[in-house]
Amino acid sequence: MLSVDKSSLNESLYSMLLRGELKQAISYCDSRPTPLTNTLKAGLVQVLNKRPDEEIQVAMDAAVLRETPKLEGWSSFLAVFGNIAVLIGLFGTILGLIVAFSGVSNADPKLKAELLSRGISHALNCTAFGLLVAIICIVFYGFFQIRIGRAINDMLESSMNMMNLVVANREKMKY
Repeated sequence: MLSVDKSSLNESLYSMLLRGELKQAISYCDSRPTPLTNTLKAGLVQVLNKRPDEEIQVAMDAAVLRETPKLEGWSSFLAVFGNIAVLIGLFGTILGLIVAFSGVSNADPKLKAELLSRGISHALNCTAFGLLVAIICIVFYGFFQIRIGRAINDMLESSMNMMNLVVANREKMKY
């Protein structure tokens, strides 16, 4: 699972941190392994180890960099596949037209209209199919890019908020 309810997670974690329950907060993150919880856990482990604030932030920033490829997965393949689908459709269109016109040049005059219409039909079907696949791929690519961007922003925002909370309440932390 790659996502979690950010507000619920932050509320639970922040209340644990305000009570000084650092180990419980880390266990909470372990029980819900997502890019967001992994990012926050990276910082919490540094807090538990009594590391300076800079190292806590660096650990969370590194976790964001480590988790981002998990979010992106194969989504970039959708954009590539969308572009390839257009090219394959155009290739089929050209082949259909080549077949149509080469068949007409050697055909009996009675069959010319039928061969020409069959070849043009094949060409247009290839174009339509290629465009349909490309449109679907590009729409899904855009959808996933928006979700990935939001997830990355959630990781960055939550890590900064947690960092501020830890800095302001370090004396409450139970190591």
